[in-house]
Amino acid sequence: MLLAAFLRWPVCQSTAWSALRTRRSYSQLQPSACVSERLRTFERLLQKRTTAGPLPERRLTVKLADGRALKATAGVTTPLLLAQNARVKGAVVAKVNGQLWAIQRPLEDDCELHLLGFDTIEGRQVVWRTGACVLGRVMEAHFAAQVCREGVSDTGLYCDYHLDNSSLSLGEVEAACKEVASLKLPVTTLEPSIDELKELFQDSPLRLRLAEEQIIGPSLSVYSPLRLSLAEEQIIGPSLSVYRCGESVGVCNGPMLPNTGFLRAFKMLQVSPVTLAGADDSCGLVRVMGVAFPGQREMDVWEKEQEEARKRDHRRIGKDQELFFFNDVSPGSCFFLPKGAHIYNSLTDFIKSEYRRRGFSEVVTPTLFSTSLWERSGHWEHYSENMFTVTCEPHTYALKPMNCPAHCLMFEQRVRSWRELPLRWADFGALHRNEHSGALGGLTRVRRFCQDDAHIFCTPEQLESEITSCLEFVRSVYRVFGFSFHCQLSTRPTPCLGEPALWDNAEMQLERSLQEFGEHWELNPGDGAFYGPKIDIQIRDAIGRQHQCATIQLDFQLPIRFNLQYVGADGSMHRPVMVHRAVLGSLERMIAILAENFGGKWPFWLSPAQVMVVPVGGDSEQYAKEVVCKLKEAGFMADVDDDHGATLNKKIRSAQLAQYNYIFVVGEKERGSGAVSVRTRAGKQLGQRSLEEVMTSLKGLQESRSNQDEF
Repeated sequence: MLLAAFLRWPVCQSTAWSALRTRRSYSQLQPSACVSERLRTFERLLQKRTTAGPLPERRLTVKLADGRALKATAGVTTPLLLAQNARVKGAVVAKVNGQLWAIQRPLEDDCELHLLGFDTIEGRQVVWRTGACVLGRVMEAHFAAQVCREGVSDTGLYCDYHLDNSSLSLGEVEAACKEVASLKLPVTTLEPSIDELKELFQDSPLRLRLAEEQIIGPSLSVYSPLRLSLAEEQIIGPSLSVYRCGESVGVCNGPMLPNTGFLRAFKMLQVSPVTLAGADDSCGLVRVMGVAFPGQREMDVWEKEQEEARKRDHRRIGKDQELFFFNDVSPGSCFFLPKGAHIYNSLTDFIKSEYRRRGFSEVVTPTLFSTSLWERSGHWEHYSENMFTVTCEPHTYALKPMNCPAHCLMFEQRVRSWRELPLRWADFGALHRNEHSGALGGLTRVRRFCQDDAHIFCTPEQLESEITSCLEFVRSVYRVFGFSFHCQLSTRPTPCLGEPALWDNAEMQLERSLQEFGEHWELNPGDGAFYGPKIDIQIRDAIGRQHQCATIQLDFQLPIRFNLQYVGADGSMHRPVMVHRAVLGSLERMIAILAENFGGKWPFWLSPAQVMVVPVGGDSEQYAKEVVCKLKEAGFMADVDDDHGATLNKKIRSAQLAQYNYIFVVGEKERGSGAVSVRTRAGKQLGQRSLEEVMTSLKGLQESRSNQDEF
């Protein structure tokens, strides 16, 4: 790993830059000596790669997603050319036999070709990644900033930089990005070795350190016991790219657009300081965030999506409905109020009921462990900076950030037989991860959380059926919420640990399980964890956003580190396969997703505000309280509106705004017959019904976990 001292090294500056700090015109500045040298190095490295010459020309057959077969020439024909010939509009990236492929990169073999637009996750990432390069170019050339990192997130693009004059107009940045994009500057990339990367950015140790984080970031699973380092002379492989855009050279992973002319609209969102991992302060680093679009139409759609997302923001819903809050006395740790705790416990009870049906056993493990456990699992060396520690001389302990090492300890407590396998252990213990304060955001990124976490220990022969069962588990849960989803099979990355034959067999079993599963799935080559392949499940919510919650990961390494063995039918000792599995993922994050998916209109079985009883005149208030008492005894969340100063219409409207699923109006007539007059929160009147009949219907909604508003 690069030394933390890099943060204190001076970043190369030219005297020309210091004289231009306050300039805000869009005329192109002369590049500094450091930037010019970096550009010369890039061109020299690029020239080295082109001396091999083009591929031998040969005819190819390319099959499109719609079934059409097109002819192509190896080393010449690009997905962009085929998109133009096939009149496919809006393509910004391709998938070639399931692998992401830049649309300007020539095809090499017969293949299946999928052309993806901005309306796909992959397409947005490519557009935003290219936009990040344009932004880096703008910050460097137009504002004389020292750019340290460019990249993309799930929500847009960003650029991290140093700038002496910290005042920055987002409008000026937008205008400069549009101007640079209109120049149609070619975007050229190459994949450097470690030595080449160091040579390119020898003037910027901070840039090198941040490049390291870009390499390990996407592949560092929450379960991962190891972490790769630039300082360790390992092969980077295709996970890191260096780009040239105009006079700027930077780091940005993944496929790019051919030139900046594909970008027609930009919107800068905010500027904020950046906190670096392992640093006590921000080191003066600032981040500008924004989004880019291939056209105004896409930008208009995005703005509508953002407006809808703001209406559904789980933080607003949590405050309005009194579900949860955060306090500085425990940053990143949620305080669930009674109504929020009801949702939390309902989700937990749901998963536990599924566990009982599916052969999982719940275990309880400690929260605090000696560092000896984390050293044994490999986490202490590579993950300790993300762990909270407690020192009781002479020992140091750490709050657990994951459950898997504890479950390995439980497995090794005695000799295991093949007859016991598979073992399926579930754990709802609290987990703690030392997330940086700048990364915290409502329930989606917290320091204290709980996962519906489970680990399966099985024989290699049992693996395929276990994976199939896990996938069925995922489908049954997501159907309850009404989520559509698709799966991604992530195969071995470079580098990876474990024998090739082991990987081949595991990937083959995962693929067979997915084929038998019958849902849409895609191959995601090279994106597995380095300790085993995995299946990630992407869900789509009510407004089209995608989230990854469920994951099924194979682990070849922890069983080796803990020397886990079982006695096989042949009497010999064998190594079990370990499967990490989560369906909801973090309960906190799932509550945020569900709050926004339902827009705060919780389905009855999850709702913390199921019934509001509204008395009307006479002695009905006492009867209303009796109705509430019976509802609560039956396990429902019920309240009574006894505000004497409010009209009936106002009480009903207040209950609807508070998202009570049902409003029971009771007066003298209902009191006399033991009935209630039922309304839904949508305003539909279901009429007068006996209380016993209504409670039976509500019980059916609760037990079936139906999302219906009527009964």
